[in-house]
Amino acid sequence: MTTTERTGPLAGVRVVELVGIGPGPFAGMLLADLGADVIRVDRPGGNALQVSVPEKDILSRGRPSVAVNIKDPRGVEVVLQLVEKADVLIEGFRPGVTERLGLGPDDCFARNPKLVYGRMTGWGQHGPLAHTAGHDINYISIAGALDTMGRAGGPPQIPLNLLGDFAGGSMYLVTGVLAALLHAKSTGQGQVVDAAITDGVAHLLAMPIGMMQVGSWNAARGTNLLDSGAPVYDVYETSDGRWMSVGPLEPQFYDAMEVVLKAAIPGLELPSRWELEEWPALKKALDEAFRTKTQAEWTALFDGTDSCVAPVVPIDEAAAHPHNVARGTYVEHDGLVQPAPAPRFSETPANLTTSPVKAGTNTAEALAAWGIPDIDSLLADGIAVQAD
Repeated sequence: MTTTERTGPLAGVRVVELVGIGPGPFAGMLLADLGADVIRVDRPGGNALQVSVPEKDILSRGRPSVAVNIKDPRGVEVVLQLVEKADVLIEGFRPGVTERLGLGPDDCFARNPKLVYGRMTGWGQHGPLAHTAGHDINYISIAGALDTMGRAGGPPQIPLNLLGDFAGGSMYLVTGVLAALLHAKSTGQGQVVDAAITDGVAHLLAMPIGMMQVGSWNAARGTNLLDSGAPVYDVYETSDGRWMSVGPLEPQFYDAMEVVLKAAIPGLELPSRWELEEWPALKKALDEAFRTKTQAEWTALFDGTDSCVAPVVPIDEAAAHPHNVARGTYVEHDGLVQPAPAPRFSETPANLTTSPVKAGTNTAEALAAWGIPDIDSLLADGIAVQAD
């Protein structure tokens, strides 16, 4: 495990993370990437849904893991002692769980009134679905996003769990936490941040919802400018079974694409892009054109042009793409290839610190660093657990 000094813009901010799954850990990773001192409070034995090799679970990078039994009053007291020293707490349990444990907002504010208490759920803290189980696919369904994605005449298509868990969930939790942190720093008053994935995804839909209300977006999926309905915003297969992404929406970019295509395929004729009734014919023509060469050949031909055409790079090849290499978008840290911290900062650059570890690896060391007393007794009694 490599330890590097924290240098990001959140250096000096202390965060307690009550470990959950998916969006909660991603938020903890993001805060740690930006320099915050995050301590992961894991359950003894870890999470059953954690990556099978914890040392390769990228979502757990950047912060030490302590294993504490928070179902025991002494374990609860350990967390409250951490809260006294923290600026932020984030948790991802169902509504009411931390209250029953004695770690709810009121319990924590009694110890630290400046605390920002971040809550990450799918449905939010109230509402008819708040206490029911769900996953990303369910949240983006209810928010209205999933029905918009897919080909005309086909079923909705699932965008991994990027849209709900991480975009509508983690990113909104972190945004809310940082806004509340600014307020707490200036007023001395903490508050609860209720980050619901359904709320975040609905917020992300602002553009298509606005367009729909002025008649420029059709509720039928696969029929609009940005959902595969338009031939100039789609993917096309190449002769080697790979794909090119095509997105020249503006006239000048379309003209640039047309120049490359016609130079590569003498005699190529493309139907008008401006007439909706010509869209099927144009899509067919582009499909046939891109099938004439390999992905590498098309990539070379479009390289350096303003055609908005790019190869669809498989996830296991993305780290080697020249642009990603030049920017250091992916890095290798302790033998593990992973995305670099983002975004970039000119004066307080973020960096990678500790590598992922299994639950409880840092229990004694991290609790001591946060000034928790009687660690030997906690370990001896099984309230805190040090992993082998």
